[in-house]
Amino acid sequence: MPKRFVVAASEFTDLPRFPVGFELAEALTAAARELHGTGTPGDTMHTAVTLAVRLLPAAEHADISEIQRGGRLRSLAWTHETVRFAAEPRQGGHTPHPDWERLWTTPVVRTDDSEADGGGNVLSGLGLRSALSLRLRADRRRLTVLTAYARKPQAFDEDATRIGRLFTAHVSLALDSATVREQLTEAMRTRDLIGQATGILMERLDIDAAGAFESLVKASQRENVKLRDLARRIVDANSGTGGRGVTER
Repeated sequence: MPKRFVVAASEFTDLPRFPVGFELAEALTAAARELHGTGTPGDTMHTAVTLAVRLLPAAEHADISEIQRGGRLRSLAWTHETVRFAAEPRQGGHTPHPDWERLWTTPVVRTDDSEADGGGNVLSGLGLRSALSLRLRADRRRLTVLTAYARKPQAFDEDATRIGRLFTAHVSLALDSATVREQLTEAMRTRDLIGQATGILMERLDIDAAGAFESLVKASQRENVKLRDLARRIVDANSGTGGRGVTER
């Protein structure tokens, strides 16, 4: 299960609360620097929700959620437990506000007043009257969405929406960059792990590198185990930390 992050909205107090004009450009530059300085996608989202509260006028809380086809929701980062509950309703599994379905076809959805139709939904039940949802990523199966929340109705105007769209453009780029870095790091670790396992098999089975790698691949297919996981098992077994090795059949 992916790691989840809880952050305090009091961080980054050096950023202006209501950036406009040149101040907005400076604030977005500072935000981009913070976002691109993170190490993993999770850290990027951790930083993004905090910055969203600082950058977006009237924002009190923010979260990043993943929405799958069919309405299933999962919180990835949040500034307060309240908005975590907003994104992950405990009963019924329904979407906090039905307008989120529109994010499949439009990059922004604004909820001006969750009590406009008599309330009774998750947002109004949590005392959240306004929401500004901005799409970060989208494919055929899922959306990644950043949402800012406020307790007063009609909190997010056109200026807030414009700032939100500029900000999420930076967040999306930072997320893509962090994801690529994470994938490259994992690829390097996997390569080293497979190399160690191949060396162990060369010594154990008295075969060359090509034969050892082929043996590893065959065992992976035979046992329906990822090559990386099988290599880790062999390395752990060889170092005495337990696990099963691989033998020729």
